[in-house]
Amino acid sequence: MPTNGEPEQASNNGQPNTGGPVLTNRQGHPIYDNQNNRTIGDRGPTVLENYNFLEKISHFDRERIAERVVHARGAGAHGFFEAYGTIGSEPASNYTRAKLFQGKGKRTPLFVRFSTVIHGGHSPETLRDPRGFAIKFYTEDGNWDLVGNNLEIFFIRDAMKFPDLVHAFKPDPVTNRQDPNRIFDFVSLQPSAIHLVTWLFSPWGIPANYRHMEGAGVNTYKMVNSEGKAVLVKYHFVPKQGVKNLTQEEAETIQAKNFNHATQDLYAAIEAGDFPEWEMNVQIMEDGEHPELDFDPLDATKIWPEDQFPMMPVGRMVLDRNPVNYFAEVEQAAFGTGVLVDGLDFSDDKLLQGRTFSYSDTQRHRVGANYLQLPINRARTRVATNQRDGQMTYHVDGVEAGENPHVNYEPSSRQGLSEAPKAGHVENIPFVSGNIVRQQISRENNYKQAGERYRAFEAWERDELISNLVSALSQCNPDIQERMVNHFRQADPEYGKRVADGLGIQVKQAAVV
Repeated sequence: MPTNGEPEQASNNGQPNTGGPVLTNRQGHPIYDNQNNRTIGDRGPTVLENYNFLEKISHFDRERIAERVVHARGAGAHGFFEAYGTIGSEPASNYTRAKLFQGKGKRTPLFVRFSTVIHGGHSPETLRDPRGFAIKFYTEDGNWDLVGNNLEIFFIRDAMKFPDLVHAFKPDPVTNRQDPNRIFDFVSLQPSAIHLVTWLFSPWGIPANYRHMEGAGVNTYKMVNSEGKAVLVKYHFVPKQGVKNLTQEEAETIQAKNFNHATQDLYAAIEAGDFPEWEMNVQIMEDGEHPELDFDPLDATKIWPEDQFPMMPVGRMVLDRNPVNYFAEVEQAAFGTGVLVDGLDFSDDKLLQGRTFSYSDTQRHRVGANYLQLPINRARTRVATNQRDGQMTYHVDGVEAGENPHVNYEPSSRQGLSEAPKAGHVENIPFVSGNIVRQQISRENNYKQAGERYRAFEAWERDELISNLVSALSQCNPDIQERMVNHFRQADPEYGKRVADGLGIQVKQAAVV
């Protein structure tokens, strides 16, 4: 028992000890912490020796053959990004040296893939699910991939939990059916997910189509200027067509007649010359821990309040050309969060750092080692590497640029490839100090923004949220219902009470965290 007046801490990193069999890796080693990656301090960055995470995520990347593990159902289109030359009222160069943002009217070709996250390749597009919003910018400095969702946040903040999250939302491995008991069993033991659950079970969980939904980078990145100074940044895309979502009843009506409605809508609009357009905005914050905030700016489960960090427009995105072949362009399109150009950089966001390994790793598994040689994925600028061979090689990088084809190593005195000149290239050099630990971030604050979102919804959106949650939770075991209601109560007392009333249960009030 605690003797210093502090509340007793839950064992096992806050997770319940179920008394079940001990979790191990495939080497038979017991897993003592399945919640947190090893990081330098509780905020990161992540260190490479996270063996159990690398084994877990690399196996997860290979759990499906051909079809994507997540984001299997998708549609895509070609277009362009046109820069305003400014970020807010300032020249873009004040914040970043990335060339695609410099100069009013500068255009960069791009390809966008929209998707649903959990469901299979031929699933209806009316199902409740986050939507993927992935953009490949073919810049003059090489490709930049921005891999996000329609919602601004995610369920988890540490990539260690990503396979568990997806397993819970995917069909039961025995019955092959999605089961609310599995979904809410996980969510009820993962309080960081309550914010996104609040979004997901509202009408925002079913966008009307791809043209009328927002996009967000979700993770925190950095922009770096010519002096090497970095700022934290979040990316947002607002549809010029307006935002439209569906109620559950509206979605079911559409699904009864057309389970391809969003793909059809996007293709038909572009074919008719009604080109969809989004304005790209960024939120910017000085790089640092920001102890004045009640959340961590690197936490992917949190929104940056717009009254403190306003949206600043940087350009517009227009989609004006449909794919010629779905498989070659949409299905084989491969994105990765590690694909950044000069002037853009990573933050220590734990989820981002895990995704950066996972995305490119799964593309090599799904499409092949040479997926970047495919036309849809290949950079539009010069490519010269010492990488060779592998399945489906059809091009030798660098030979057309004057490289000696006998030399596939560096350094060399025989006309091989050499490093780019460092003159004028100023690196951002962040300072990192701390113990290497496995810890949750210190400012979890799992409920505040969920409650704010509930109160910000219009009355009909709150009604729809409660109805959808009650419908799903009514299929769950009583202990799961009780845990979920207590989470909702901690977000907002009315929120929890309405769900409890809908389920016809009485739950003992939990302490507010």
